[in-house]
Formats: sequence, structure tokens, C-alpha cells
Amino acid sequence: MRMMIYQSNDGFARMQESLSHLAYLALEHAIVTLALAPGALVTEKQLIDLAGHGRTPVREAIQKLAWQGLIVVKPRVGLQIAEINSEDHANVMQVRRKLEPIAAALVADAANEEQRSRLVACARAMEECAVSGDLSGFFAADKAFDEILEDACSNRFITAALGPVQTHSRRLWYSTANPERMDRSISFHVAVIRAIHQGEVEQAREAMADLIDYLSQK
Repeated sequence: MRMMIYQSNDGFARMQESLSHLAYLALEHAIVTLALAPGALVTEKQLIDLAGHGRTPVREAIQKLAWQGLIVVKPRVGLQIAEINSEDHANVMQVRRKLEPIAAALVADAANEEQRSRLVACARAMEECAVSGDLSGFFAADKAFDEILEDACSNRFITAALGPVQTHSRRLWYSTANPERMDRSISFHVAVIRAIHQGEVEQAREAMADLIDYLSQK
């Protein structure tokens, strides 16, 4: 009986974690695509309505976004979407330029077949966004791309450092994005995915470095 209870609680915990992650993805996307404007004051109720999930998952999502520096918890005031500062772009790209080529090489070496297949599906989704001009859809696919790399990367210290700066980078890039820049970005992403899918470690490293160099351009 104790084992059955434990399994039930464990299953509930996994479900709760999944709901929290879905709430996080919804709110992160709204912040990245500026639907939640930089500097805006928001309430927990507004974020619950926006995420479409209950209070507990949304609170856990808020905690993660606060840790990533995207939401500022202001005592006696409420919640504020983080401002965009002029030095943010150079700072986040400095981190990405050092760490992401290493991460891509590690993933090309260690990813399993399911992870490689997910990356190929992600590339297809990006290419469909290029055809339709769906900028918001591309940024959702880009988030999926980052999460697959995080899942497949064998160095958790690298992924812990990259997670927040990737999200900040997406928001900064979205603020100046256009269809032409999206198309170029997609071509660089696809090159990274192709190298990883084929297990080409050095090509993955170089392709990611090329992607980061492109994204570093304002």
C-alpha cells in the first residue's frame, strides 16, 4: 500500500511540474514577444489569466522567471516585467558566444535518437515559419530548440548558465526582428541542427559559433 501511495504522489508531482512548465512557457513567450511590455506592472491574477493555468503552476513559473531576471518581485508593489537595458545585448551575447558552441558540440556527440529527431522537427517548424512569416511561431520554435539542447547537453553547469541569457537574448532580438532577419536566423539554426543530427561535433561547434555571431549583430 505504501508503494502505491508513493507512486501516486510521484505522479502528481510530475503532473504539477509539467503544468508549471507549461505556465512558464506561456509567460516566457509573452515576455519575449513583448506582449508583456518591459517595465509593466502586472498582478498575479493577470498572469494566471494569461497563462491559462492555476495559481500554483503560475506561482512556480513566476519564481523561475524571477530567478532568470525577467520578472522583478517588488515588495508592497507587486510584479514588474524587467526593463531592457542598453548593455544587456552585449552582456548576454558574451556568455552565449563562450558557452553555446561548447554545448552544441556536446549535444552532437551525446544526443540520443529521440532528441535528434526532435531537433529535426524543430527545424521543420522553423522553416514553416519562414514560409508563412510567422515571427511569433519562430520564437516559440527557438525556445523549443534551446530546451532540446538543454535536455541533451551532458554539462548541466553550461545549461544552467545559458537558460536565462537565451531568454533575455530572444526578447532583445524580438524587439528589432523582421522577416528578413528571421529567415537568416532560421538558416543558421538549421545548419546547427543538421550538424547535430549527423553527429558532426566540430561542425556543430562551428555552426553554433556562426549563429551566435549573426545574433550578435544589432
